Amino acid sequence: MIKRNQNLPTINERIRFPEIRVIDTEGDELGIMAPKEAVEIAKERELDLVLVSDKANPPVCRVMDYGKFKFEQQKKQRKARKNQHTSKVKEVKMRYKIEEHDYNVRVNRAEKFIKDGDKVKATITFRGRERQHEDLAEDLLKRMASDLKETADIQQAPKREGHRMMMLLAPKK
Repeated sequence: MIKRNQNLPTINERIRFPEIRVIDTEGDELGIMAPKEAVEIAKERELDLVLVSDKANPPVCRVMDYGKFKFEQQKKQRKARKNQHTSKVKEVKMRYKIEEHDYNVRVNRAEKFIKDGDKVKATITFRGRERQHEDLAEDLLKRMASDLKETADIQQAPKREGHRMMMLLAPKK
C-alpha cells in the first residue's frame, strides 16, 4: 500500500482541480483554465504553478518561483519569531524581618525586571514561629506593591501558600 505524503506543497502536477484561476508573476489574471494548460504556461516561463487559495471558487493559483517563495516565507517566520518577546516570571525572595537597604535592593531588582517586560513574583518565607506574623509579611508585600505602583499592577494579591506568602506583579500596559 502506497501512502501519499500530505505535507508536500501543492505545486505543478500536484494541483488536482478541474479548473483553476491563474495569476501571473506581475499579479495580472490570466483567466480560468485547466491545470495542465497553466502548468505548461509556467514551464514556458521556467517557473512553478503554486496553489495560493483552494477555498476560492475556482481555486486560485499563481505562476512564481516556488523556491524563492518558500525562502521568503521562512524569512518572514524567522523575523516574527525574533520580534516576539515571551514574558518570564522572575522571583524576588525576602523575609518579613528585612532591613531597609535590603528591601530597597529587592524593590529596585523587581522594578528592573518589570521594565524588561517580565512578571515579578515577590515571595516572603517563614521559618518556625515566624508563621504567626503573617500580617507583617502581608504589610510588607502591600508596601512593595505601592512602591512599584507606577510601573506594575498587582496580578495576584498577597496569598499564603504553606510556609511562604507570595504576590505576583505584572508590567502596566
